[in-house]
Amino acid sequence: MGETNKVCPACKYKTKERSEKERRDMLNRLSRIEGQVRGIKKMVENDVYCPDILIQVSAVNAALNSFNKVLLAEHIRSCVAEDIREGKEETIDELVLVLQKLMK
Repeated sequence: MGETNKVCPACKYKTKERSEKERRDMLNRLSRIEGQVRGIKKMVENDVYCPDILIQVSAVNAALNSFNKVLLAEHIRSCVAEDIREGKEETIDELVLVLQKLMK
């Protein structure tokens, strides 16, 4: 998979190298979600009944939650595990903050 938590020299932010399959799978999920959001926009433009729109919004929320679960699991298995093996305890604090934000 490649190194994780490298820092981009241009922007100074952490980066993560992903396999082509992982990248493609993530982008495919996001494209489907994007299509769902465009569908909701058309529903609003066409004055579709509110409960029907709400059901579609709920489906988008579920899709985003599913995306988050997959991404979080991969992050823990790769970045977090590697940092812990290297003795970078601050990664645990970072993970705790991320989880707190996800659980709002």
